[in-house]
Amino acid sequence: MSEFYLNWFTSDQKFPFFIQYGFHDNDTDLHRHVDFSELVIVLSGTATHIVNTEESFIKKGNIFVINGSTPHAFKDPQDFKICNIMYKPEMLSTAGSDLRTSNGFQALFVLEPLYRHKHAYTSKLSLPIPMLEYVTSLIDGMIEEYSNKLQGYQTLLISRFMELVVYLSRHYEKQDKESQDNHLIHLANALSFMEDHYLEPLSLEQIATHSGISVRHLNRIFRSYYQTTPISYLHRLRLERACSLLKHSDFSITQISHESGFSDSNYFTRQFTKTYGMSPKAYRKKS
Repeated sequence: MSEFYLNWFTSDQKFPFFIQYGFHDNDTDLHRHVDFSELVIVLSGTATHIVNTEESFIKKGNIFVINGSTPHAFKDPQDFKICNIMYKPEMLSTAGSDLRTSNGFQALFVLEPLYRHKHAYTSKLSLPIPMLEYVTSLIDGMIEEYSNKLQGYQTLLISRFMELVVYLSRHYEKQDKESQDNHLIHLANALSFMEDHYLEPLSLEQIATHSGISVRHLNRIFRSYYQTTPISYLHRLRLERACSLLKHSDFSITQISHESGFSDSNYFTRQFTKTYGMSPKAYRKKS
């Protein structure tokens, strides 16, 4: 299997981003992207998309994200034209919390690409023609900027890329509200709610109610996709907050436990030590 690197497409180390139109007349070899993610927008035609060993039919208007570790290829292309946007995943970290906690963003840009690697997951965004025409106009402008490289083009490209991410995230969420059986949108609901409220006391019942599913179903999809429980994931969010405060504040350990969503500082210390193999005080000294 082939391995692709982003520097094969662009030599600009300070701006690790690449966009192009792709025309496929023949099958492509199975390959993986070592150090970048790829947003694929099908502009015309059809093909069979191979992900790992699973195959699915893709057509005009389909949009999906492939992470670096996931092998994929195209076969049997028919009038198949796509847009490839290759980027470092860190680029999406510049998104505001209003986007990062949205269900559509979590599902399309975080959960789907993650579980394509772990599961035979063939879901994808499917845009109606009028929406695809708007996306095509955005892409045309981005490719023109990337080709001409006028002053400020990098800033403009990042701005337009984020505009595209927002637009696609909104439509993914709208699409999946019409599909009640999509586990990922329920999981995205739960994740968004937890990331917005992890500093507050939260129960499984509250998380499940917000996600529109039962506690039993919530536990099942968390174990299926994250190999953990919702409460363990909640603790992880709180401990990551604690790590940041230990590094960047002078708060006491008791203050940090409360600022991180833990009501009991002794319980916080036990959880922290269990997770990181050292006490909060030792972590602070090491940092």
